[in-house]
Amino acid sequence: MSILNYIIIGTLFCLAPAAVLWLCRRSPILDKLGPVMILYALGIIMGNSGWHPAEMPLMQEIATSATIPLAIPMMLFGCRFTLNEASLQLKVCISGFLSVFVAVVLGYVIFGKGLPEGAEIGGIMSGMYTGGMLNAAALQSIFRVEEQAYVIMCSYDIVISFLYLVFLVSIGYKLFRRLYGEHSEKSLSEADRQELQRQIEEQKRNPYEGLWSKAGLKELGKIVGTTLILVALSAAATLPFASEWFMVIFILVLSTLGVVCSFFKPMREFKRSFDIGMYLIYIFSIAMASMADFSKLNIAEGVNQIAFLCIAVFGSMLLHALFCKLMRVDSDSMVASSVAFINSPPFVPMMVVAMKNKGVLIVGLGAGIVGYALGNHFGVLMATLLGHL
Repeated sequence: MSILNYIIIGTLFCLAPAAVLWLCRRSPILDKLGPVMILYALGIIMGNSGWHPAEMPLMQEIATSATIPLAIPMMLFGCRFTLNEASLQLKVCISGFLSVFVAVVLGYVIFGKGLPEGAEIGGIMSGMYTGGMLNAAALQSIFRVEEQAYVIMCSYDIVISFLYLVFLVSIGYKLFRRLYGEHSEKSLSEADRQELQRQIEEQKRNPYEGLWSKAGLKELGKIVGTTLILVALSAAATLPFASEWFMVIFILVLSTLGVVCSFFKPMREFKRSFDIGMYLIYIFSIAMASMADFSKLNIAEGVNQIAFLCIAVFGSMLLHALFCKLMRVDSDSMVASSVAFINSPPFVPMMVVAMKNKGVLIVGLGAGIVGYALGNHFGVLMATLLGHL
């Protein structure tokens, strides 16, 4: 084995996300594709290029196993749970989780039952469409779904979720307003429009700027130190249980501790914790994608997986619309929360601008935060349930 190969592979996994983020900030086309999609593509190219050094499997295992436990608490530290509009928030969250539950069960019965590890894939979808990529990656660490199946699922999801968002931004929200019997247009003052545009621009800034300054390194040390303490506590919590339960208990306890920490002001003041955690997700993405071997691709399974995903995404959207209507939730709150569940909270401001309704911003972001917090637990419960169907 060559030390040089270890260095090359490790450098590719760690620095490729930085290069992709740099390119995305400078290319509108790449920015629309998004870092995750590009990194999956790069990983797939790497895995199918014919370059398979003996050191690759170990580096892939280290990258995929180490990044997620560190990313989970980092991305939860900054979550802010509020009691404002608690009743509305509760309604959209109940509707969102219930919609994903029904849609995933239906998709599994029709298309997923014949898939290898179909129940586990359904569990990953459940976490992904209530929380986001963080939850999907965490659940992959729990279930250890075959790497190629997971990468293909995520690749399909990126395309389907993009089509879902295009539908809502273009005509979907107007259609739901008409179906709900509401006015087709909302008023948005110039000040509100500028504020929402500022939030969108804020998401496009370089969140890692100043990270290597004295202040940035000090904060990084606090974030990493706190995270390692939570990882150690979560690992200790698994000691009374059999070894096969280690990863399930470890991830769930770690998620719970991350949520608990978010209630403490010093944790919420970590400005870069979410972005550092997201960078670890980027490393996970390219490392996981590099495990895919397209020579073993099963077309029939791929068709069933696409159908399963379509039911999970568009079926949960329609059910969410129905349940919100029955619970007297307005259409814009329904749409904003649906985007938070399916696409994740960073897409909510863009949807709010399209709808010209600043009032639903907090509801949408709040739904996404609840999804981040509970998505892993929900995914494990769903996989268990689907396994008994």
